[in-house]
Amino acid sequence: MNDEPLALAERGVLGWNRVFKKRDEDGPGGIGVTGYRYGDPETGGPQIGHVHDDGHADFRFPRDVRDELIRSGQAIAHPAFPNSRTTVSYRIRNAQDVPGALELFRMNYERLKEVTERQAEHRKERNGPAAKP
Repeated sequence: MNDEPLALAERGVLGWNRVFKKRDEDGPGGIGVTGYRYGDPETGGPQIGHVHDDGHADFRFPRDVRDELIRSGQAIAHPAFPNSRTTVSYRIRNAQDVPGALELFRMNYERLKEVTERQAEHRKERNGPAAKP
């Protein structure tokens, strides 16, 4: 496979605030996989999506979003787990596929960013204001 489409997608995703990648050279079936996460590389964070070296990208969404993405043709059911309630897939084969992949990454990025910020705000309210040095 031509690696340029994957590199284009990666440059797009890594350009977003607080996104980092985690590489696994020995992913499922021995195919390398790169996961993209939102948060702090030191402490981790939720995965936005991941891309296998063969261009197969996977994303997890709430069930209603997943179902609509499949219905609309923006994504397909995960080939290995077609009955998954949350997972969709997208094939990145060439440069023309990159905008569709970035749209799915962006949707999940915005959703997870909002969830993470809301959780941080709830923790802050529960623990009270931070002490000043």
